[in-house]
Amino acid sequence: MINLIEIISILTASLIFGGMIFFASFMAPLVFIKLPAETAGKFIREVFPWYYLAFGCLSLLLALLLYANPNKWFISIMLANVFAFALARQWLMPAINATRDVVLQGDATANEKFNTLHRVSVAMNSLQLLSISIVLYFLIK
Repeated sequence: MINLIEIISILTASLIFGGMIFFASFMAPLVFIKLPAETAGKFIREVFPWYYLAFGCLSLLLALLLYANPNKWFISIMLANVFAFALARQWLMPAINATRDVVLQGDATANEKFNTLHRVSVAMNSLQLLSISIVLYFLIK
């Protein structure tokens, strides 16, 4: 029989998974399609810190909820996600933004650094999405 903590765990994992998919698949692309480039860039810079904070907090909540789960490796996965969200929010996004500013000021040599940092953020986000998918799969299995 499923208990309340298991239900809340599944709902929290689903919220993280669905929110990340929605943002990556719909929200971010629409911002750049529908808004002028300068406005889109400013908007995304304001949204991403909140994205990382919200999903970091939800990942921490899920890690706490999973304390009662017999599969303790779920907790490790979610704590790794919390760390990755914090790292992205506090270090990676500011580095990406600073490098992008240099590119926009005309320094073409910074473009490679920007692309590398952006690829790192996409890879981190993809790994986080994969890890939450695995946790969610085993929670509902």
